[in-house]
Amino acid sequence: MTESEGVTRYQLDYRPGELPSDADVSGIFRGFDQCRGSGLIGQDPGRYDGYAYGNISVRANRGFVISGTQTGGKPHLAHEDLAWVEDFDLTRNWLRATGPARPSSEAMTHGQIYRALPAVRAVIHVHSVPIWQQAGSLGLPLTAPGAAYGTPAMANEVRRLLASSSGDAGVFVMGGHEDGVVAYASDMDSAGGLVLELLERANTLAAGQAG
Repeated sequence: MTESEGVTRYQLDYRPGELPSDADVSGIFRGFDQCRGSGLIGQDPGRYDGYAYGNISVRANRGFVISGTQTGGKPHLAHEDLAWVEDFDLTRNWLRATGPARPSSEAMTHGQIYRALPAVRAVIHVHSVPIWQQAGSLGLPLTAPGAAYGTPAMANEVRRLLASSSGDAGVFVMGGHEDGVVAYASDMDSAGGLVLELLERANTLAAGQAG
């Protein structure tokens, strides 16, 4: 890779604190375990310079709760692994958060999805070689290759992709972020289901091409 995985690229205004009482974070734990078990979130010394990959979030009444930076390698998430993103500003490349952990480097991308689509309540960012490589065959929208992860450019690409969308579920691929795939839906189970269905289809396509 030409970029370092797991590096926070936005200006972070963070203070330790509590998670919002209104957010049901059980979906984060459930979705993380599902994706972790499928290798879509994790950590591998042979991939991405050994950095952990993948992150997951749910909407709160104000902002959203997201897995903390470099938590993808944990076998399970706990409350102390979560952050509450209260606000962000693309023009300033700035994000304000509290909670037990510092937010993932992809927090701004999650935030842009929630901002663009009010019905979305869960977002998952995973890494999948087959889905990423089969994006064209699967008909998945693609962010511009020049938009690096965790930047205003990526968030603006997300805004572009979602500008004509009125739905509450979908998947897109990060053209400039190796193996990066993002799913969003009205609930965590639906978001996870989208990713797993695509993974199965991508593996079937890859097997057919190899044969």
